[in-house]
Amino acid sequence: MQFFGGSDISPSPPVTTGSGDNGHMMYIFNRNGVCLLYREWNRPLKTLDAQQDNKLMFGLLFSLKSFTAKMDPTSVEKGNLGVPQLPGQGCSFHSFRTNTYKLSFMESPSGIKIILVTNPKTGDLRESLKYIYNLYVEYVVKNPLYTPGTPISCELFNTTVDQYVKNLA
Repeated sequence: MQFFGGSDISPSPPVTTGSGDNGHMMYIFNRNGVCLLYREWNRPLKTLDAQQDNKLMFGLLFSLKSFTAKMDPTSVEKGNLGVPQLPGQGCSFHSFRTNTYKLSFMESPSGIKIILVTNPKTGDLRESLKYIYNLYVEYVVKNPLYTPGTPISCELFNTTVDQYVKNLA
């Protein structure tokens, strides 16, 4: 059974009517901070090597999750800034926007983190991230040739995600 409902991949993914250049890049991390997948579609400026880029992105996510939990006005137990949060624990964030990009984030109960960096005018991508997670479950997790914790090399998953992200609105 999948986390986000249904017994198979949704026959109708969230509506995508974009121009094909809204998606810049996507990361998938496991709960230990290992980058399982990095896809790039529209990133004209490359400033870091891949390993440093992955560390900075995971560190940003860790810091934002910790910060949002600490600032949660509804929680009595705030915890300490920098202490890891379990998936679903405390306050969470879904996205942030700058003048040049929008970062959307989703974390599954198993600790898989999906980050999608898009055009800043892109709308709410929570349903799209859930759809990508369901693709991950169907094409990667259920693949008997995949070893958990290793980089994703499933061509069908990569192709399907590429097609989907290129059409995001």
